[in-house]
Amino acid sequence: MKDDPDSGKNQGKGLSRIQQRNRKLILDAALEVFASEGYRGATLDQIAAQAGLSKPNILYYFSGKEEIHVTLLNRLMETWLDPLRQVDPQGEPLEELLAYIHRKVRMSKQFPRESRLFANEVLQGAPRMKPHLKSGLKPLFDDTCALIQGWMDAGKLAACDPQHLIFSIWATTQHYADFDAQVKVLTGGKSAINGGEDYLDTLFRKLLTP
Repeated sequence: MKDDPDSGKNQGKGLSRIQQRNRKLILDAALEVFASEGYRGATLDQIAAQAGLSKPNILYYFSGKEEIHVTLLNRLMETWLDPLRQVDPQGEPLEELLAYIHRKVRMSKQFPRESRLFANEVLQGAPRMKPHLKSGLKPLFDDTCALIQGWMDAGKLAACDPQHLIFSIWATTQHYADFDAQVKVLTGGKSAINGGEDYLDTLFRKLLTP
């Protein structure tokens, strides 16, 4: 019996074990290709070669490159929001923000390809992710900024602009994934992420301590 050609659209529900395996192979291969080539540079032929499957087999599960890319972005958005969602309004403000910074650094270490996928999408104007940025990230970002401002107004954190604080956290933590090739050249091929985590803890601790 032939595979269900709409299986890519139902996010893997009701698929056989072989279909689930092939779908995972395709998404893992696509993540590697998109992270290195960007959306515009990536091709279905490259994804098929990386997955070890034929191009027609890829098209059996997904309608094309865009559907594969959107599927990866949808998964990524949930992963990307989780560290910010974990900031506890009832916790100790400085430690909550430092814990968030540590989570972001560890995400760069654990998910470097996903970070580059996200960065490539945003650099292109976020054409496939913009709805998620507006509906998912924006409300969470606004709520977190309001929470941080409240902590600052109460004297629990040193005053600064909450929006730019979050931007700077994203910029510094994701740098280790997005600019990995440059970091390795400048550090002689060594991974600098562990030292970077300690450095960022010190940097933001000094910035935010009242």
